Amino acid sequence: MKTKRIAGVVLASSIALTASLAGCSLAESDASIDMNEVIASVNISQAEGTDSFDTELITNYKDAVGTTEILKNELVAYYINVGISYVNSGYSYSDVFNMLVDGLVENAVITQYAIMYLLDNKAGTALPSTVLDAYNAKENYIEKLEYLLTDSSSDDPDKDIKIARYNLYKSLNSAIDSYESNLLEEEETTAGTETRATPGGVDTEQDDYYPSAGDKSLDYGVYTGYKGNLIADSGVYKDDMLDGSNQITRTKAYNNFIMALINNDLVDPEKDALRNVCGGIGNDDAGIAYIQKEYASQLENRVINKYYDLYEDEQESKLTDGGNYDYLNAVYESQLASQQISSGSDFTSTMDSLSDSSFILYAPDTENGGTYGFVYNILLPFSTRQNAMLTTLQNLYKDEDDNYTVDYYNERNKLLKQIVTTDQRAAWFNGTTDYSFNAADGGVTDYYNGGNENRTYLFFKNNLKNNDQYKELDKYIGQYSYNGRVYEIEEGKYQLIPNKLDIDGMLGEFKAYINHVFGATDKVTFNNSYDPATGNEGYYTDLTDEVLYKDPAADEKEIDYSKFIYASGSVALGGSTASNLLYKDSDQYKALAAVNELQYAYTTDTGILSKYLGYSVNIGDSTGYIKEFEYAAQQAIQEGAGHFTVCAGDYGWHLIYVTYTYNSDGGAVYQPDWKANVKVEGTFENLFYEWVKSKNISEVSSVRRTQIMTQFNKDNTVSKYQKAYQDLLDLG
Repeated sequence: MKTKRIAGVVLASSIALTASLAGCSLAESDASIDMNEVIASVNISQAEGTDSFDTELITNYKDAVGTTEILKNELVAYYINVGISYVNSGYSYSDVFNMLVDGLVENAVITQYAIMYLLDNKAGTALPSTVLDAYNAKENYIEKLEYLLTDSSSDDPDKDIKIARYNLYKSLNSAIDSYESNLLEEEETTAGTETRATPGGVDTEQDDYYPSAGDKSLDYGVYTGYKGNLIADSGVYKDDMLDGSNQITRTKAYNNFIMALINNDLVDPEKDALRNVCGGIGNDDAGIAYIQKEYASQLENRVINKYYDLYEDEQESKLTDGGNYDYLNAVYESQLASQQISSGSDFTSTMDSLSDSSFILYAPDTENGGTYGFVYNILLPFSTRQNAMLTTLQNLYKDEDDNYTVDYYNERNKLLKQIVTTDQRAAWFNGTTDYSFNAADGGVTDYYNGGNENRTYLFFKNNLKNNDQYKELDKYIGQYSYNGRVYEIEEGKYQLIPNKLDIDGMLGEFKAYINHVFGATDKVTFNNSYDPATGNEGYYTDLTDEVLYKDPAADEKEIDYSKFIYASGSVALGGSTASNLLYKDSDQYKALAAVNELQYAYTTDTGILSKYLGYSVNIGDSTGYIKEFEYAAQQAIQEGAGHFTVCAGDYGWHLIYVTYTYNSDGGAVYQPDWKANVKVEGTFENLFYEWVKSKNISEVSSVRRTQIMTQFNKDNTVSKYQKAYQDLLDLG
């Protein structure tokens, strides 16, 4: 992925937001305004009336926390990073700054508690003094936090420290990038304006990732253009540097960044070593106090997270009941009983709520042998010219009741056969972000090109190849190459010549790609419509009243929508179960992921791209979709998951694939086997367990945080000095 240069971009990291407000100091230039004034102090070791565990914790480790002083410049930085959005939304300055002070106090309280808890955890069965002495022997607060985060029993003892530095350095580079983008030659963006939805999770990093040089050292640095922070010193950042960046533009950008911090009274040019952005972070060099404070904040976040990890591990052990999963099953039974009562006539609306954390455990009976299901929809549309012609036909061929005549459908069939489609993913080349890569350059050999050696471009290399850093994409295989020729006319800018497909060509690609994913030749079978009178395969029967209508003599003629089905077929799944629907090694997952990828490549029904398993459809009821689509979708659902139909309609061709169906007799959807599948990623049991764990752990963590604040945020532990920040409250 190559992020293109956009003039004046403002990035979302906290430091970048701070830097974006050059010249917008909140403080007065008056000498009486001191950004280092203390606005609040916290010392939870002074707490009284705590429970027995916390009393012991304070007794043993109160010397580790002391008094935390919160400075005015922290409040200003917090406002610029977070609070300004509240003011822009209509909140008063007074309300916002009071809220921010409360937030800073709460963070200090939780940090102090987490410090004592981690010290106690480090001590284990040893005397508290063993770790307390080691902690207090550290020269400064940063070294103390790093000591807490070091795990000598791990094969990567200082992983948390490297993650904290990586997060800080990324924010710094992003901030400088935002300034450098304004200094580079183009005044206008080189990115196109085309858009195309991308799969969820694109370029999402793995939790707790940091780039390693191979020896588990951090392979990432800040690029400022000054000695010690040149591009050669930046590690893997060099892969993401802006197009056209050079040492001159980078140093200018860095200077602008520093000036923004100075203008916001966050950096003191007389005291700070302005060119040494990483000073004091992992070394003894003088640096910038504000950046060091930002690093300390990153470490504090890791300390708090580590506390919650330990606390949540204790809670999770209760959740699993030593492998019996009695509690998990009780939650399942309770949810199931609730859905048995509430499931009713509007079940398709319930289906629309399905997600990784919202489960349908029970399906109601359906009438007349019908069933419920989900379908994907690859829409191949009429062109603008063809739509204009269709409108003319609609006006021309109507009967006295304003219904379309048989001639309209015959003429529409002719237009349908003229539809050609192309790969819709041009925006993934020439949009704001270039997600494309040449398969050979990316080291990918297993991909689909339809036998055309010129089809060599794929997308989302980070997610497909760099899974130590980036998460895999859900319901997306990633092996379907761009269907056309690609010419990179300059870096990040492409000329595309797409191949054209009619409906038969689309069906050919559909079949061939799914077969490729399975490494087979016979996974997909289908038949085109066939006219026995003429032997004309692949075209519609010439429609007459006798063919189109179920009873052509009736006063109100009812159309036989089966006449609009062009093709039907299936993917051999070997059965379909709800439990394995999203299990990545199952046939049903591979098939739906392949079809979903083809949706991203071809469908112009972009609404389908946001659906979890597709559109919800109920056989036997009116769906609200156009009648041709409704009939074809219901027919496919009647056949079950893996089946598909192609139908005509006033929008064009619909290739409809069934991802999942419910048992028409109703009842429980799942028969969970907790012990066998709870740890198998993608199974129902695994997803349900993760949801219950997240929900419960989140609740107990929230309750625990509330308990800590209730116990330690008191007059004898927290002091606020409103006079020191009254000028900020009075801003408006």
